[in-house]
Parts: sequence; C-alpha cells; structure tokens
Amino acid sequence: MYAGSALSSFSTRPTINTTRLATCSRKAHPIRAMRAVVQRVASASVEVEGRIVSEIGPGLLVLVGLHESDSDADADYICRKVLNMRLFPNENTGRGWDQNVMQRNYEVLLVSQFTLYGILKGNKPDFHVAMPPQTAKPFYASLVERFQKSYNPDAIKDGVFGAMMKVSLVNDGPVTMQLDSQSPKNSNDAVEES
Repeated sequence: MYAGSALSSFSTRPTINTTRLATCSRKAHPIRAMRAVVQRVASASVEVEGRIVSEIGPGLLVLVGLHESDSDADADYICRKVLNMRLFPNENTGRGWDQNVMQRNYEVLLVSQFTLYGILKGNKPDFHVAMPPQTAKPFYASLVERFQKSYNPDAIKDGVFGAMMKVSLVNDGPVTMQLDSQSPKNSNDAVEES
C-alpha cells in the first residue's frame, strides 16, 4: 500500500522543463572569456593550401578562441598562464610537471580557432558569441605580439587567421589543458615563479 501511494504521488508531480532550465542556467552564467586549449607537443605544424606555413618542434600548440567581450586583460591572462604553465618534466631533478615552455626554451604555435565558441542548436553549431572576424583579426594579431614580447619572438609561431588550416601535431603525453581567462577560480590566480 505504501509503494502504491508513493507511485501515485510521483505521477502527479509537475515535470521540470529541462530545456528551459538549461537555457536559464546558461543566461545566469554566460561564457565571457578568452579560451585556450593548450597541448604539449613533440611537434606541430599548420598547412594552408598545401603549404606548411608554420611548424615547431617540442613545445605547446595553443588553439585560441576569442569571445566577443574579450579585452586586453583576457589576452594578458592567457599569455601569462600559457607561458608559465608547468607542463614539462625537469630532467635534472626528475620531477614531473615542473618546468614551463620558457624554462625549456621550447616553442609555441598559436592557432586562432573561433569554433571553440561553437554552441550546438539542435545539431547545428552556432558561433554567435565568438568575436566577429573584423574585430578578431587585429585582436588576435595583438595577442601573438604579446606572446612574442613576453618570451622570445623567434619561438612564437602562428597560423593564418581566417584561413582553412590543416593542423598536425604529435601530442606528447598526451597532455591537453583547457584554460578560460575569466573562470571564477582564475580571477585571483597569481603566477607561480617556482
């Protein structure tokens, strides 16, 4: 009898519209950040129209998604964090996750990728929160320049903005990290020098 009454009360409960809940949740916490997908690589290259336009040996391949609301502060954060991420082992001490790309004198290959801000509407991707191309192109160029000034200009490579690129890589590990410039946890991040 108890089970029957529980079943009866369950069947009369109102249903929750999960689609609306997901939409409300998205509106309450909109994505507003520059996004970087950082991969530790043994090598990586970018090919455009059958020609290799950039390549690196050991280092980091960084796919960069620009949000329409990104600012210089977002670019500063991504540049600082990518260059200081301790994703490499220290061969002298044997410690893993101990050195950054600069300490190893490795290279960085930056690739602009607006599809990092794709949102599926049904089965079709929508990129409306990505920075528009006319704004994104100079902003991305300033990000590349920021990396060059912060490290060694010769160690920073990039793809061709807006081109159809074939990106090849040998992921070392594999190690892949996603970094958003304004996630709540990152707002108080300090750079660890050691």
